[in-house]
Amino acid sequence: MMHLLYPNNPLRPRQPDEQIAAELDAVRAAGFEVSLFSMEGFQAGEFRPVPPLPSTTGVLYRGWMLSASEYGSMVSFLVQAGARPVISAEDYLASHHLPNWYSLIFDLTPETRVFPSDCDLETELRALAWPEYFIKDYVKSLKTSVGFRISKPEQVSAVVADMQRFRGVIEGGFCVRRVESFLPDTERRYFVLDGVAHAASGDMPPIVHECAKRLRSRFYSVDVVRQTDGQHRIVEVGDGQVSDLVGWTPKQFAAILAEHFLR
Repeated sequence: MMHLLYPNNPLRPRQPDEQIAAELDAVRAAGFEVSLFSMEGFQAGEFRPVPPLPSTTGVLYRGWMLSASEYGSMVSFLVQAGARPVISAEDYLASHHLPNWYSLIFDLTPETRVFPSDCDLETELRALAWPEYFIKDYVKSLKTSVGFRISKPEQVSAVVADMQRFRGVIEGGFCVRRVESFLPDTERRYFVLDGVAHAASGDMPPIVHECAKRLRSRFYSVDVVRQTDGQHRIVEVGDGQVSDLVGWTPKQFAAILAEHFLR
């Protein structure tokens, strides 16, 4: 039996955060036991799940994105509680940080260059000389202020400043992705568990199955978009524990967890 762990509501500690309440209800209905914990307490070095985690049980976290150090702390807390993390720190970063998955599926996703956070990024972009650049750190792109897609290298300083201002930190370094021609409103999210790809509805593009063959992490999401020429491309991979249910109902998501972890 696997146990699920969710952040609580800071104002009502015995209730889940409002944004994940529907999912929590769905996984309980599917047969899972659930514990809540304070994210604020966790970040301050205190970890007290309610109810306490059952010993020797596998625990799957579902909640907000955690940095590499935060996830390492989560694993340590789980082990100290006598539980077993379903996703190791290594597996978490294998799908959470772009450089760790890019080399395995580089032909299925836009061309990418990775640079350290202390580089002269404007100079690096001039050397690439691409028509356009998509800027992000190892994890996320910037979706506020000036945005994340630029056409001139001199625009990157404003992007970096806003990344630092809005996110507080550049996680890992910079990932510069070549812009491709995607059809609007065609992006879909898929989940892979134990090498098996799942779709919320509709047909599964072959590219998702190919990704599932190459990336061996136990649980991750795959975002796929269609190009103007009709071909599918992978635009993002993410750890399944911190991936939103974009295009999925909580009941659909709970069903695939139950299929893999309650059978």
